[in-house]
Amino acid sequence: MKQYLLVICLLLFVVSCKKAIDVDKAAISYASFGDSITSDKAISKEELFAKYATMNDGDTIDVKFMSKINDVCQKKGCWMNVDLVNEEKVFVKFKDYGFFMPLNSKDEEVIVNGKAFLSIESIEEQKHYAKDAGKSLAAIDSIKSPIKTYSFLADGVLIKNNEK
Repeated sequence: MKQYLLVICLLLFVVSCKKAIDVDKAAISYASFGDSITSDKAISKEELFAKYATMNDGDTIDVKFMSKINDVCQKKGCWMNVDLVNEEKVFVKFKDYGFFMPLNSKDEEVIVNGKAFLSIESIEEQKHYAKDAGKSLAAIDSIKSPIKTYSFLADGVLIKNNEK
């Protein structure tokens, strides 16, 4: 009789643990922008940075990664800078200019799907993006040379909903 009671208690324990795990997964929700994507198989920002380290100018890879938004275009939300590692950023534009990010999405956690590539950003482009980001005139005037950028063309973005 004690064995049956022990087995029933163990089964109840296992079932209750599974339900708790399912509830935790369901608690994470996202706002979706662009193409419909899922959070499955997203790599970390560190893994993306390692992939960029092996790329040459002109290389492109399909990838989905997760990180945090550093800056968003304050005019339309038509681009964003997303955190990589060592204070590096990836500059994200949106496929076919087909969707935009909320202007208040700075510091939000995101999952971004699309194509990663390296590019050379001209002085003019840098100044344009700095102006869009609301940077000071001094910061804009300090831009003096082209730079190599980690770039990304996103077809879908998920922003983690914060349930506070």
